[in-house]
Amino acid sequence: MKYIDLLNFLNPQHFPIFAIMLYFLGAFFIVLFGKNRIARNCIAFLATGLSLTLLILLVKPIFLDGGIIAYWMGGRIPAGGYAIGIALEVDALGLFFGLLVATAVFVSCLYSFSYMSEDDNEPQYYTLFLMLAGGVLGMVFSGDLFNMFIMVEILTFAAVALTAFRNRVTGALEAAFKYLVVGCIGSTCILAGTILLYQQAHTLNLAQLATIIPNCHGTNVTVAFVLLFIGFCTKAFIVPFHPLAADAHGAAPAPVSVLISGVLTKSGIYGIIRLTFFLFQMMNLGAVQFWLVFLGSVSMFVCVTMALAQHDFKRLLAFHSISQIGYVLTAVGLATALGASAGLYHAMNHTLFKGLLFLCAGAVLHETGTTDLGKLGGLSKKMPWTTVLFLIGAASISGIPPFNGFASKWLIYQATYEKAVETGNIGFAFVTIVALVTSTLTLASFVKVTQSVFFGQLPKECENAKEVSWGMRLAMSILAILCTLTGLFPNAVQKFLTQPAARTMYNVSQYIDGMFQKGYAVQEMGMSAPEAAAVRFETVGVWNPGNWLILLLIALLSICIVAVASKYDAVRQNKSEKVEAKYSLFYGGEPTEFSQVGGGDLFWGFKHNWRHYFSFMHDLHSGIVNDYSLWAVVALALAMVYALIVL
Repeated sequence: MKYIDLLNFLNPQHFPIFAIMLYFLGAFFIVLFGKNRIARNCIAFLATGLSLTLLILLVKPIFLDGGIIAYWMGGRIPAGGYAIGIALEVDALGLFFGLLVATAVFVSCLYSFSYMSEDDNEPQYYTLFLMLAGGVLGMVFSGDLFNMFIMVEILTFAAVALTAFRNRVTGALEAAFKYLVVGCIGSTCILAGTILLYQQAHTLNLAQLATIIPNCHGTNVTVAFVLLFIGFCTKAFIVPFHPLAADAHGAAPAPVSVLISGVLTKSGIYGIIRLTFFLFQMMNLGAVQFWLVFLGSVSMFVCVTMALAQHDFKRLLAFHSISQIGYVLTAVGLATALGASAGLYHAMNHTLFKGLLFLCAGAVLHETGTTDLGKLGGLSKKMPWTTVLFLIGAASISGIPPFNGFASKWLIYQATYEKAVETGNIGFAFVTIVALVTSTLTLASFVKVTQSVFFGQLPKECENAKEVSWGMRLAMSILAILCTLTGLFPNAVQKFLTQPAARTMYNVSQYIDGMFQKGYAVQEMGMSAPEAAAVRFETVGVWNPGNWLILLLIALLSICIVAVASKYDAVRQNKSEKVEAKYSLFYGGEPTEFSQVGGGDLFWGFKHNWRHYFSFMHDLHSGIVNDYSLWAVVALALAMVYALIVL
């Protein structure tokens, strides 16, 4: 009997709940035994490592075999009527996002062992860290809308507390307060939308809602959709909620920035996908496609231009993070198989390269005590390992082969262009141009960062900097290796990861039947039950020679931007001072003039030519929480008006 019980315990059916509970139990045991550093680190390592291992073990039954795990708490499976009780459901889409969460959490945990070792209140840090991880994973695996809301509340408050963790850092408490206020507005929207759906359908089970809501029409359903959509947008930091990400990243410790960028944003994207593809099944409507593509495109362009204007390393990365999330939302909004696969591919890549970049920024802060680009420079001499890893991350996010950002961005370009050809809508061709320009500006921005931080003259304040510990380097190296492998083997990534997850987005019937019984979707929805039999993924390949022409054009455009839009400030010295020989290459005009390019002036000309735009954005981003709250209310109102008119 004990042998049989052990076999049942090791049944993959239980792995999703085990993976979630490992995080929460780890947080609980750290509260009990966390005062001992060895015990604390062991608990955190085991919780994050075992959770990731359990999810990896689900790859074969779910990704390769096409299975779905439905887990009812207490072992209760409803035979009919309304589903009552807490349930988990893990399909390929849920597992895909779950793997992103578990990977980012594990790597961040490894990095934290060294990075947070000198901080006070380490037990509290790891408790909140694991609570955040458990909240996100619980949301992704939840089969119940209300429990998704509960998990959203857990992850929101854990993220707020971690943002304020280093409360002596200037702006930390303010950033946490802004996050709390606007985050609560988003959570309130999710709760209100959940209540309206329950009033309409008398159930909160996602699978059962998916059989009822598409056949319901009326103002209540539309209002519920908008409330839920805006609520999940606040978690993804989509424009106009992007300032929250910049403030939170600037104040939070580097491992927390990885979770905010690589994990929290994905929870918002996951919620939007479940909402539009599964719950309401509205992605066949042109109005909804336009909505998602428009928001994604605006987020892409606005945030990359905001990044160019930044002088703080982490705030610059924060704006780039939301810009890349814009790519994901745009691709998903195309409502095509290739778009879905490309969007998920870029979501995975974003977790990897953005996590790597934030860890590199954390390494710089750890050794120099600053992230001000004007106070950094020449760190490649002191931190060669970190420099190489940063260059891999910078090449990845900029779309440079052979790294992963190139592969997913190329697929997004192809998906948007094919959508324009198929529909005859020139607007989608314009989206392709926006994506290309954004990629160019991203590359230009990282030219600025690389020069400002790792090359040039080493300031006296940074002369004592040294390479970070092996533990921190190991965490960064793992992400760098993954950035390289997922770029070198795009066909394998698509075949075994993104395409199964994307196919699931179009197979709502399988999700419904997986929760209840085979044929339940057809029984409840009739012949209108959506299936994914016709989903095809056709691409011209990532390493097609034609791609290199596109890459060449992007590179040439980037060079033009750097060359034309830049202006190097001249630093005048007293004529009596002797100019050092190392500045001889910068001579121009007068013998006493030279210019050394710094982080603040590399794009002086570009910012000068766009001064009206940047002035407007500067005035708009006041940093006042009342204004950001007003943005949330206005965004909700505009979305409500749009939905009531076109849906």
